Amino acid sequence: MRIRRMLTGALGSAALVLTSMGAVTAQASPAAADPCGFYETGSDAFYNHCTSDGSRVVIKVEVALAADYERCVGPGRTWLGSAAKIQGAHYVGRTC
Repeated sequence: MRIRRMLTGALGSAALVLTSMGAVTAQASPAAADPCGFYETGSDAFYNHCTSDGSRVVIKVEVALAADYERCVGPGRTWLGSAAKIQGAHYVGRTC
């Protein structure tokens, strides 16, 4: 009986360690970082200009029920507006 309890306890501890390792792996995944280009969260729309040279680029922002427009964005994440209003954004091929 004592050996059975020790074995059960050891298996439970091993399962806990493996579960903990899996949770750490999920938190450290690259998906946690902002993706390059256009993306949405639950309520907001963003454009992330991924660059290491400090360049600024022109993007076209596509708006629902309104005129699309161009915008100059620098490196990193730029908030474009509500995800309900912004349909997309893309690089137009020139710097600003």
